[in-house]
Amino acid sequence: MDGLLRPHIRGFTAVVVLQVVGAVAGLAPLLAVVELGRVLLSSGPADHDRVWTVVLLGAAGLLVRLLFTAASSGIGHALDGRVQLSFRRRLAEHLGRVPIGWFSRRRTGELAKVVGEDVGAVHPVIAHAPGELVAAFVVPLVSLVYLVTIDWRLTLITLIPVVLAVALVPLMMTPARLREQEEFDAAMGRISSSVVEFVQGIAVVKAFGGGDRAHRRFRTAADDFVGTFNRWVHGMSVPAAGMQLALSPPFVLLVVLIGGALLITGGGLAPADLLPFLLLGLGLTAPVAALGHGFDDLQAARRALGRIRDVLGVEPLPEPEKPLVPRGNRVELRDVRFGYDNGHEVLRGIDLVLEPGTVTALTGPSGSGKSTLVQLLPRFFDPTGGSILLGGVDLREIGSRELHRRVSFVFQDVRLLRATVAENIALAVPRAELDDVVRAAKLANIHDRILELPHGYETVLGAETGLSGGEAQRISLARALLADAPVLVLDEATAFADPQTEKAVRRALATLAGERTLLVIAHRQETIADADTVVALENGVLTEVRKAPREEVSR
Repeated sequence: MDGLLRPHIRGFTAVVVLQVVGAVAGLAPLLAVVELGRVLLSSGPADHDRVWTVVLLGAAGLLVRLLFTAASSGIGHALDGRVQLSFRRRLAEHLGRVPIGWFSRRRTGELAKVVGEDVGAVHPVIAHAPGELVAAFVVPLVSLVYLVTIDWRLTLITLIPVVLAVALVPLMMTPARLREQEEFDAAMGRISSSVVEFVQGIAVVKAFGGGDRAHRRFRTAADDFVGTFNRWVHGMSVPAAGMQLALSPPFVLLVVLIGGALLITGGGLAPADLLPFLLLGLGLTAPVAALGHGFDDLQAARRALGRIRDVLGVEPLPEPEKPLVPRGNRVELRDVRFGYDNGHEVLRGIDLVLEPGTVTALTGPSGSGKSTLVQLLPRFFDPTGGSILLGGVDLREIGSRELHRRVSFVFQDVRLLRATVAENIALAVPRAELDDVVRAAKLANIHDRILELPHGYETVLGAETGLSGGEAQRISLARALLADAPVLVLDEATAFADPQTEKAVRRALATLAGERTLLVIAHRQETIADADTVVALENGVLTEVRKAPREEVSR
């Protein structure tokens, strides 16, 4: 059993044991019909006591089957709920400890598929597969034992359809078929991602005339999925059709009737003894067919568990065993280097000091490493070389809670919660007084707009109203201002702001500066002009550090 499911072994055992009892009891009605036929077809008067005994035993077996299979199904579905809940809790807990920068390197749809579809993929394996697989093994075994006692030759003939069906299984497990299945899963992930990204970005792409490109990307993902699906179906169609034909009731009955007729006409089998093979022969194939479906579910669950395991295998952000407390808000970057998984260094040998009470503007062309650099301060990633110090302490020696209390980050791409405006602003300070929330909103120049909303600060965003990109950024800025962190990092946080809002934000930052350390990615000359230090970054290397500039600095 997979390691992720091992903690639930007791529940699985109960499900299987109950299903075994129910499956065996389920044969009682069939055996009762067989025995009744043999009794009634035998010469001489029927034994009434034996007839009623057989009937009662068949009815009792049916009742036991209903009770035990119902109990197995109920326990299985309850177990499925607990397993899925534990998986989602583990994923949520683990993702909460994964470096935040890891998420920026992953597609939203693929991660959503792991937490949603892949966790849901274990449902058939837990709630249904145990019963199907148990029936697939137990029912044929008991039936075969019974049929062998009647006639071993006809038993072998009855097994011909099963042998043919099982012989086709390897054709469904060739490397080409497994590769096609993996390609199918990957295509499903891509189309899920394209749907999420298409829906989330439809307003932006339509506003800027990019609808054709967005539709083209979506159509490409859909066409790729259809092509992959057709290849998978084409490869599986022949063996799957062969299995269905071999296990179909008409084919099974035909094989049994031909074999039985040959034995009866040859005097080797009594006509009444053909009846159990006609009834139980069909019972042999149905569980094998269920085994095929159960095998598909097992394979799908195995792949899903593999993807869940991959996410849970992501190294969490290391926490120090003995956290240290920074002494002050001075930030130092010493020979900082950083590269992503492919080994290419995005930052090379960065040496920089951010003094408390100063504003540092970070400039440079797109792709120069600006966003990567600012994401190192709140420890979205750890540098692959060198060190970053806050108050004389390496960030890796500061506990995450203490670090988040001291360093606040305002993203360019703002994500607001489906909650009230006040709750969104007070995200870092859940118990903040409304007066403090309003004060932060005023500093971020968003207070007047909030009052225009249907219920002011109690308006639920995403349900009762929406905000523009610039307004959402100001909510995010108010959130950072309320957090009152001594180090504030802005990743182009005023990119969507109008000139009036830009001035208000700059005034707020100037008012808040005090002993705070501010690092801002800047494109606008106004932001650069207000900075105490301007840092130019190009191709991951600092090319210029200018103190207290008041003239234009080239990007």
